[in-house]
Amino acid sequence: MRLEQLRMRGLRCLTDVGITLDPAINVFVGANGAGKTSVLEAVFLLSHARSFRSGAKEALLQRGTSQLSIFAELCHADQRVCRLGLGRDGVRWEARVDGENVAIGQLVRECAVVCFEPGSHALIAGAAEERRRYLDWGVFHVEHEFLTAWRRYQRALKQRNSLLRSASPPTDELFAPWEAELAQSAHQIDLQRRAYLDLLRPRLLSSIAGLLPELGALDLRYRRGWSDELDLAQQLREQRGRDLARGHTTLGVHRADWSVTFEYAPLREHLSRGQEKLTALACMLAQAELYAEHRGEWPIVCLDDLASELDQAHQAAVVAQLTAAHAQVLLTGTELPAALQGLPARVFHVEQGQLARLL
Repeated sequence: MRLEQLRMRGLRCLTDVGITLDPAINVFVGANGAGKTSVLEAVFLLSHARSFRSGAKEALLQRGTSQLSIFAELCHADQRVCRLGLGRDGVRWEARVDGENVAIGQLVRECAVVCFEPGSHALIAGAAEERRRYLDWGVFHVEHEFLTAWRRYQRALKQRNSLLRSASPPTDELFAPWEAELAQSAHQIDLQRRAYLDLLRPRLLSSIAGLLPELGALDLRYRRGWSDELDLAQQLREQRGRDLARGHTTLGVHRADWSVTFEYAPLREHLSRGQEKLTALACMLAQAELYAEHRGEWPIVCLDDLASELDQAHQAAVVAQLTAAHAQVLLTGTELPAALQGLPARVFHVEQGQLARLL
């Protein structure tokens, strides 16, 4: 898939910017703080309905305004063209596909974007929430029933947590239906996550071998969030006393995690920051490749500040892989990265939230 047109209004420093993108490589150059990353952020928002940057959602809005909007024309591999829109007025998000109001999930399913940026090492070194997001995004695009199960689970989790925080001790009859719903939907989500990781593993092995061969064999481990020995509903009943004291549910798929370990770096703490970044990059590329195998087209690839995150050899390896895959790439830097010298690319200069095409 590829974006042909992109328009952004009210996003950070981008007041009203529209550009025509190249189907292959697009580079946004300029000084730090010029607005380069905000362009990639707009594309990522269309695919995830959230930013890859940390911080409050209010920071997305241009100072002095309560509205932002992103519009795009997306062309799929089968030449089908979709018009996409995502807007926010205050705290409310609205999505549109081909002029029709749709659920956010429908927009996210239509547009797939993967991103490697300065904070990507958190996928390896950060909290489990980041790894669950990565995993669930992949499952969402492979398993059509995932979103339904995930929504059922979130509703039951919210209800059980509400009971745990109630002023008077709730009865077993109040807990039982929500715990049964949690267990049933958690079982489905767990099976889908395991199946996805089984599909991802060989692609990740290949991707890691090309980026970090010095670390030896890789092992991908998954923890589902509750003991393998007992049914989740039974464990929730037995855990209810402790959960009442804590005020939240401590078992379930919302506590799941996965990790990558290496033969010569068995603990996460053994990895350098550079090795964490390369491992995260390998995970991103493996996920993009798996998406392409299932959907018949590569997702759009965003690479933020590539030259400062990778050395020239790894930059060249990544660019070569993406070029061979015919993926659309959006890349930022203070200048044109060495890995792109001599390659056809559409280059935009970004300054104070304004974009001008250079090449």
